[in-house]
Amino acid sequence: MKAAVWHGIGDVRLDDVPEPTIQDPNDAIVHVTTSAICGTDLHFLRGSMGGMKEGTILGHEAVGIVTEVGRNVRNLRPGDRVVIPSTIGCGACAYCRQGYFAQCDRANPNGPEAGTAFYGGPESTGPFDGMQAEYVRVPYANVGPVWLPDEVSDDQAIMLSDIYPTAWFGCRLAEVGRGDTVLVLGAGPVGQFAITSAYQQGAGRVLVVDGVASRLEQARQRGAECIDFTTEDPIEVIRELTMGVGVDRVVDAVGIDASAPDAPMTGSERPEWAPGEAPQQALQWAVEGVAKAGSIGIIGVYPPEFSTFPIGTAMNKNLTVQAGNCNHRRYIPRLLDLVRTGAIDPSTVLTQSEPMTSAIEAYETFDRRESGWTKVALDVAPSAAHS
Repeated sequence: MKAAVWHGIGDVRLDDVPEPTIQDPNDAIVHVTTSAICGTDLHFLRGSMGGMKEGTILGHEAVGIVTEVGRNVRNLRPGDRVVIPSTIGCGACAYCRQGYFAQCDRANPNGPEAGTAFYGGPESTGPFDGMQAEYVRVPYANVGPVWLPDEVSDDQAIMLSDIYPTAWFGCRLAEVGRGDTVLVLGAGPVGQFAITSAYQQGAGRVLVVDGVASRLEQARQRGAECIDFTTEDPIEVIRELTMGVGVDRVVDAVGIDASAPDAPMTGSERPEWAPGEAPQQALQWAVEGVAKAGSIGIIGVYPPEFSTFPIGTAMNKNLTVQAGNCNHRRYIPRLLDLVRTGAIDPSTVLTQSEPMTSAIEAYETFDRRESGWTKVALDVAPSAAHS
């Protein structure tokens, strides 16, 4: 089968690889119909997050059709169409039972202290082969995949695999409530859904900071007040728009991309930050832009070795700061109901849909942050419900 495979920093290839097989009674094999390229995938390509194992299939977002199930998977059968959560949970441990699927004690083969298990990531996350492939092995398939009704298209469902629930989770971490003024840092795909999620959770105003004109225009169409950090000082604008008070809540939806060294796919070395030059721009804006006693939710990706945070300012402003990987399986059913009933069409965030054979070119274009390239789906084997 064809798959997008990581071979090194700046080196992703469309390879022929063996099809996956059932390895555990809780496994399922899913024929992927739609996958997607995420900003997190670019971290691995640029080397801003290390630990990748050569030969790992990339991708942690997928919609597909079940082709085979292990004997303990009693809720799915071949032919079922599903969306697969990006993070993996067993559903039985104490963390999963409380909804913390991203902190499952059993899913990560590196042990309970290893952290989140997800598809297509570094060795510390499993590794599990990802879903930018024709077929994928889904562990704990009796828990993870969510059945899809026919009225929800692939283009809508692929947004439920990761980015919509991640944005929703970010707003929950930030404690968004009725009437709040919310700042979203980053107008990429997660940032776009964070704007929508903030309004869905009761926000009165949403401000967004980014530097790409096409993304800011998308954000404006979602009702956000836009701030272009390439032409103005975000903190000065935030203070002006809030009469000097600051925003009530902040969602950091950009992470290290806010000021990561320029490291396109053509590079071959992992970027390094000197002391005092760590990628903390978004965190600095978050702490400075939020009002006293406000709260910050961090869902943007930061590498484990990143250890710089403006803790002194945060402490003296009585701020609440929460962060983490999304517990996707906890939120997907609720968000799926919103899509099924027509309350939201998440496919509006999708800006490109490319065939699997064009995956490498799509990576290169997405990596350059070209205007209009906010979210890219890969049509692996388009289903009848694709659009």
